[in-house]
Amino acid sequence: MSRKLKLAVPDLISNSYFPAAAAVELGFFKKEGLDVDLELIFPVDKCYAALRDGTIDFVGGSAHSALAAFPEWKGAKLLCAQAQGMYWFLVMRADLNPQKGDLDIVKGRNIGAAPWVNMGLQRLLINAGYDLERDQIKIAPVPGAAPGTGPVNFGLTAAKALEEGKIDGFWANGMGTEVAVTRGVGKVVLDIRRGDGPKGCFNYTMASLAASDVLIEKEPEIAAAAVRAIVATQKALKADVSLATTAGRVLFPEQEAGLIGRLIERDLPYYDASISLEFVSGMNQFSREVGILKGDPSYESVVATQFSKFWTA
Repeated sequence: MSRKLKLAVPDLISNSYFPAAAAVELGFFKKEGLDVDLELIFPVDKCYAALRDGTIDFVGGSAHSALAAFPEWKGAKLLCAQAQGMYWFLVMRADLNPQKGDLDIVKGRNIGAAPWVNMGLQRLLINAGYDLERDQIKIAPVPGAAPGTGPVNFGLTAAKALEEGKIDGFWANGMGTEVAVTRGVGKVVLDIRRGDGPKGCFNYTMASLAASDVLIEKEPEIAAAAVRAIVATQKALKADVSLATTAGRVLFPEQEAGLIGRLIERDLPYYDASISLEFVSGMNQFSREVGILKGDPSYESVVATQFSKFWTA
């Protein structure tokens, strides 16, 4: 297991995919005998395209987005969860006086969201009774973070655009949210992991680790070692959350390195590598509703169940 491996994430200066990034930076992949490089590829569908094309070996991204490159879950599977639940926040400009849970504030507004990430907000709003056209809700890429602009840390770009008044709100990760709230330019309207939003939206997607069927079948020992590395990282952060800051000082700019510890501490209750039947069922339903899935693939078609024994090891 000495060959060089590549792990792609669609957002690096973020808490969303931190278990995967920290597994590289804190040496947990190395402890499993894997030589892994971390690569930022934005947006997430390009991560999965690179996985399909064989230029990377793992994707640490949103689970549902695998369908961008692997229709009907043909050719890739989820190895484990980085954390449970849909992990994005809806943040609106503070001067609009947004209130927690009050979705009416999105009417007539321009909301920034990354490709494939935007699907979660669109479906959530529809399931909450809104009509995007009737209610004049525009969900679009953030200025400076459109596809084709190269590597982008979306949450930070969204927070900057909010501060500059280029958007009315954003749907993005906890780091972008924390920066906007800390600067006083944004307020949280929805925090899905912690119970906000319509029923079922928690299981629209999750931060996962995925690999191609080719790697899983030809090099199962590498896939197994990768799962063990993620689980070990989750356990280490639960035991000593200061390790988040240790890794963050290498991976992030100074301000964001100073914030990552508190973000990871909040996320620790969701650090569980397992992928449940309930989650896959919920994700499949969501994927059909947004038009990226036609069928109803089985649990075993979506999840590499042979590695499930490592989720709680």
